[in-house]
Order: sequence, then structure tokens, then C-alpha cells
Amino acid sequence: MERDDVEVVVVGAGPTGLMLAWELARAGVRTLLLERRQQPSQVARAGGLAGQVLQLLHHRGVLEAFRAESPVPEPPPHFPFGGIHLDFTPLPASPMRALVLPQDRIEALLAERAEAAGAELRRGHEVVGLRQDERTVTLEVDAGGTAYDVSAAFVVGCDGGRSRVRELAGIAFAGDTLPEVERLASTTLPDGVTVRDDGGVEVDGVVLPFGYTATEHGVFACHATGGTGVTGGTLGVYTAEVEPASDEGGAYDDASPMTVGELAASVRRVLGVDLPLGEPLRMTRFGYSARQAETYRAGRVLLAGDAAHLFPAGGVAVNAGMLDAANLAWKLAATLRGWGPEWLLDTYTEERRTAAERTLLHTRAQVALRRAHGPGGDALRALVAELATDEQPLLRLGALMAGTDVGAPSADRPLAGGFVTDALLGVEHEDDRTRGLLAVAPGTTGAVLLLLADRPGLAEVTGPWAGRVRVARLTVEGPPVDALLLRPDGVVATAVPHGEPDETAVPALLEALSAWCGDPARSA
Repeated sequence: MERDDVEVVVVGAGPTGLMLAWELARAGVRTLLLERRQQPSQVARAGGLAGQVLQLLHHRGVLEAFRAESPVPEPPPHFPFGGIHLDFTPLPASPMRALVLPQDRIEALLAERAEAAGAELRRGHEVVGLRQDERTVTLEVDAGGTAYDVSAAFVVGCDGGRSRVRELAGIAFAGDTLPEVERLASTTLPDGVTVRDDGGVEVDGVVLPFGYTATEHGVFACHATGGTGVTGGTLGVYTAEVEPASDEGGAYDDASPMTVGELAASVRRVLGVDLPLGEPLRMTRFGYSARQAETYRAGRVLLAGDAAHLFPAGGVAVNAGMLDAANLAWKLAATLRGWGPEWLLDTYTEERRTAAERTLLHTRAQVALRRAHGPGGDALRALVAELATDEQPLLRLGALMAGTDVGAPSADRPLAGGFVTDALLGVEHEDDRTRGLLAVAPGTTGAVLLLLADRPGLAEVTGPWAGRVRVARLTVEGPPVDALLLRPDGVVATAVPHGEPDETAVPALLEALSAWCGDPARSA
């Protein structure tokens, strides 16, 4: 069985692959999504969405649909960072936010939208071979014993840290795997556990404080809700420990689910305390690695998400992968439609590898901060926590965690290359006026010229790109600039400073339009 009408094959139906398939199909790209598993996984891996991807979904106009599936209200902006907790509530606007939503629900919502947009999803289809030439990529696929080939203009591996696509494409995956096993669970609050005001617990007179405790045997953390003496609450428990018999970090998979007994034994080894545990609500076991592919593109094969990078801390992988997908989708669509410059796809590797390096920087730092034990480790965490009460360090850490710190800005256009955020626009969190700002009409890519001042001459410049760039207007108090050219992925292509005369503003805008929206004379 071979399909000749496929333009892009996406391999892997996790959040990254599903997001990519949705973005591609909505842009009119004929997309096939292959997933080796027969059924969607029900294992609780990621527990929600966090960071810039929430802003992107708001600008796509779909965040409310995701929020409606969340079992709890949006949590306050308090986030773990390497054994301490960062509190963003003192800031006028938090650079980091989260939405509690189990990964299986995230995937279901994305799959629903991808298929509604026209993408085809095939489960139980495993890639076993790959060959490419200057024009096409051909995959050898095993569908439960039935072999077939499928060819496309491009293939994107979104198939995880052990990516078969990456292996077949011969792309190196340098880095290291942490020699420890992480266990994370949420249970009902058991008898014999008293919840303290700070979220910690007391068991048989032993106080286990909220947050992280590093010992010579590993790391323990807990957080409880329900209030002192109140039943019906929840207990969150985390351990990290080196286990010689399982020192490959990522060796565990869904075939061996974690048990309450296993978690209790881990707590005993790490902390030397028998901690009662209730009925399991969420349980997961995993390993951490710090790795990055040497390139995200080898000819017509590209990588995204965990296939391209692995980070040694939680809460960042889904955000990074979905932002990879948003960056790549419109560039593939532009290339396939013939108006994208030849170098456009290469910017995907350049931009997202740089972003991943920033994420690797702070997640590796978190490992060092979290694992340090004894008086020196306690002092290090105390000092970092103290520094993080100051506004500028807190803003920098929040931007790193949210994925909005993506490297050095342009010298002449400082906002270019960064994401558009509520803070940049000076609007309230999820302002109604910015909902759908980057909504993509079927068959289009979705770039936007956002006018924040009365500059009609700038709007006229976009005329030749009318099918690729939409003009929008937003009135805010104290706008940062007069205008922003926004790429479809929410990245600022260029900005027009306050009062910059048309003599210089128009040429700069034309240059950015030509670079990111292509030659208007070429087919759309």
C-alpha cells in the first residue's frame, strides 16, 4: 500500500506529533500521522501544559477548550526549580503559568483537532526503514505484520527519546543519562498523616517539610492538601535515587507500571522513614537525560520534541515539543507551497536548537541544585531562593522555564526573535482582545502585522502579501512599539519602535516581510 498524495509524514502521536499534524493540516498540508502503539497511552506522564505554549493556544483561540478539560482551576504561579520553589505572585504578570491536564487528555484534544483539520492518523503502524533522495522520503512501515511503503516530501520524527526516525536518518544524539530513577505520585491522603500549614506532613511525630529534601541516598519531596486533621485531601510524593540495577534512566516503560509498594520502598531508602500512602491517583516512573540532536534536519528528514532533545527536569518537555511543532509547521507549509525561501527550513534547526540549549542550561542547573546534599547543598538552595525573591532574577528564571528565553536578541531590533507575550503587549493575562490573534484560517499560514499605533502607511506595505499576512489592531496603554510583525508561531519577525519615521520603518518592514513571508510573486 503506498500513498502518493501525502506531503508530510509525522511519526509519533504524542503531544508534539499531534500538534504538528494539526498545524500542518490546518495550513492545507496533506499530512499522515503514524503511531506504533495500537491505542492511545493511558499512562500518566506529563500532568499538564505550562509555559509559552499556553500563550500560543490562547492566540490560536483554542485555550478555553483545553481549560474546560482541566480537573482543577489554574494553579497559582508557584513552581519547583531544582529543589526550591519559585513564587511568581509578587510580579505584576507571571512569566510562567500552568494548566493541569493529564497527558492522555492533551493528546485526545490534539488528535481530535488534527483529524478534524484533515490529517490522517494510523495507530499500530511502526516505521522500520527509511530511505530518501533529493525529492522524497520513503518509509517502510509494519502494520501488525502487513508491510508497506509510504512516500512524502518530508518526514518528521516526533517519536521520542529512542527515536527510530533519528536513528535511521543517522543523526547523532549527544549528551548523558542521569544514573537515577525518578518516581512521582499523587495519592489520597492516608490515615496517620497530618497536613501542616506549609503543605508538608507529619507522620508519627516526624515532620516532612514541603519541598525537596536531599540526602546521601537521593532526593525526596512532598506536598499535601486537605488541612490539618482533614480527610479527603491528596498527598504528592517524589523520589529520585540511583539504583544500580536500573541505571539506564530511561529503561523503564509503560510495560511495568509503578505500584504503591514500590514508591513506599523508595521513600524508605531515600529518607529512612515509613510514609503511609493512600489510594493511587497518579503514578509514574521515569528517568532523565540531557541530550540534543546534532541537527534537527538531515535532508528531508526532521526531528521535533523528545526525538530532538531531552531535558533533565520536569514540566518543560511538552511545552518545548509543541513550540517545536509550531515553529516547523508553517515553514514546511511555505516550502511545500513554493514561496518559502530555500533557507527557511534551516532556520528551524537554528532557532529551536538555540531554544533547547537555553532549556538544557536551566534544567542541568536544576539537577545540580536539587542533588546537592548536606550543609553545602542546603546553603546553595537557600541562597538561590533568596536571590529569586528579587524581580529581575525571578523574571529571568521564569522566562527560562516558560521557554520564552530563546537566546540573544537582535542588536538593531531587540524584540525580533522573541515570542509575543501578554507582558510584551502590556495586556492582562489572556486578554479577550488577543484571543485568536494568531488563529490560522484553513489553507493559510497566519502571519500578522499588529498595529499598536495609528500607522496606516505600515498596513499598506503588506498589500502584496495580502494572502499571507493579516493586519490587526490593538489599542493598549503605553504600547512598547508602534507595530509588530508576528510570524505564525508567535515569534516577533520585526518591530517598529515608537515614532520611527516611515523612511526607515517601511524598508525594515519590507525586508522582514520578504524574509519570512517570501516573494509575493511566487505561488501561495
